[in-house]
Amino acid sequence: MDAHAVVINQPKEITLTKLRIDDLGVDDVAVEMEYSGISTGTEKLIWSGTMPQFPGMGYPLVPGYESVGKVIAVGSNVTLPIGQRVFVPGAKCYGEVKGLFGGASSHVVLPQQRLTLLDDDLGQEGILLALAATAYHVTHGIPEQQPDLIIGHGVVGRLLARIAVAKGKTPVVWETNPIRMQGAMGYSVIDPKDDDQKSYGIICDASGDESLMNTLVSKLKPQGEIVLAGFYDQPISFLFAPAFMREMKLRIAAQWQPKDLEEVHQMISLKQLPLGGLITHNSAPQDADTAYKTAFGDMHCLKMILNWRQ
Repeated sequence: MDAHAVVINQPKEITLTKLRIDDLGVDDVAVEMEYSGISTGTEKLIWSGTMPQFPGMGYPLVPGYESVGKVIAVGSNVTLPIGQRVFVPGAKCYGEVKGLFGGASSHVVLPQQRLTLLDDDLGQEGILLALAATAYHVTHGIPEQQPDLIIGHGVVGRLLARIAVAKGKTPVVWETNPIRMQGAMGYSVIDPKDDDQKSYGIICDASGDESLMNTLVSKLKPQGEIVLAGFYDQPISFLFAPAFMREMKLRIAAQWQPKDLEEVHQMISLKQLPLGGLITHNSAPQDADTAYKTAFGDMHCLKMILNWRQ
């Protein structure tokens, strides 16, 4: 099978390229893609050439870990029905072209166990499942671990805040760009210069800005915790004395796990976690180069998707 895939040939060089993809194995599923999202975190680092050393990194590569499509063929050991809508967290089916993460393609082949079955009514918002699971992984859904302060009102910051509200907490979100301050749902968004609070118990950074550490430490209550939920391409440092006096706890939230995906999917299905208003831009795959630049450079763009149905 051939596919048309977004390929980052080298930093800041994107093409839509016809690729031969792997044959279907007995445990594999072939998916025809409907939508794929563009990540402004890890994919921006890959696109810009600033991604730290990471397994599977190298060029050329197919990006994308936020994809939704429909099953069009299955291996002999697979019982999924043809036409089933699924979430695809990426694929490695492109031969010598790397799949990091490999979901930005018209067609993919991947093992059945990597798929998440979706209801038909979820549509393009299904691509948000990965970011929702990333936000959910920060606290594992535990009410007592929900953040009091969230840094950044992008998609992950909004999902963190919406999950916190669903779990019974009303967080504060910091945002410095007026364009991004709208869209709160049950929580408040303020400019950090207007925040006099200095006793936050749990602060979660979703901005990826390593320069904020000393400011965040100054806002903690004794034995408070800072959780790093962004992706950082520069060293992280902070003054020891203020952190020492507060007995600061520091935690890093890494990639979501299957349990996070399962539980956040249930929250979405039960209408406990709204996804409205997060997808703001839509582009045809043929315009991928422009779409990626818009996703990374336009502050009006919360989430850009490629619509493979076009």
